[in-house]
Amino acid sequence: MKQLIALAALALAASPALAQTVPPPAISVNGEATISAVPDQAEIDAGVTSEAKTAREASDINNAAMGKVLLALKGAGIDEKDYQTARLSLQPQYPSGPTSRPGPATISGYRATNRVTIKVRDITKIAGLIDVLVGAGANEIGGIGFIVSQASKLLDDAREKAIADARRKAEIYARAAGVTLGDALSISEGGPPPTPFFRGKVAAPMAASAPVAPGEETLSVTVNVSWAIKPKE
Repeated sequence: MKQLIALAALALAASPALAQTVPPPAISVNGEATISAVPDQAEIDAGVTSEAKTAREASDINNAAMGKVLLALKGAGIDEKDYQTARLSLQPQYPSGPTSRPGPATISGYRATNRVTIKVRDITKIAGLIDVLVGAGANEIGGIGFIVSQASKLLDDAREKAIADARRKAEIYARAAGVTLGDALSISEGGPPPTPFFRGKVAAPMAASAPVAPGEETLSVTVNVSWAIKPKE
């Protein structure tokens, strides 16, 4: 009997703790909103590729050519903190086409590549900067990425609209279920929107004086909101 009483007392003591772990009835929905903005910054991927018979020769030629490109960037007013090496490679090259010689393929030369990513804080200077790069010896322009630098601040209005969108959806579910919405229990925002980026290899002779159109980007935000629900009064 004493054992049964002890077990009953333990169950009563545990009941409040168990009750606290049960989440309250709620409706969880996603709210979405978008806003359009014109990019105000850009990133350019550019560099120099050099080929020669030996690895040392290809490397030396490439280093000299890239040195001129970096000096040109500095002369164009680009701050050193706004460009950094993105890729540095030295690879053997092999003869193209079929070969009848047995054994391992013979190395025909070496290709050295040095690429930098350049942040452009004034997009009106992009075309002129490409001219500078090509004129200094850059023979590859790998891509241009357009960036909205104040995206988070611009999304503040969209965040309010996303909350309103989530509430609108929750109210639809609440009416259909015969309940009413209570207080918001939790609000979480989805991941950051992807940075709009255009990629495409552009041959250097075509890059000079190339027109650049940043266009307009659509920024989006998603929130997940949970509301408590209660019976209709």
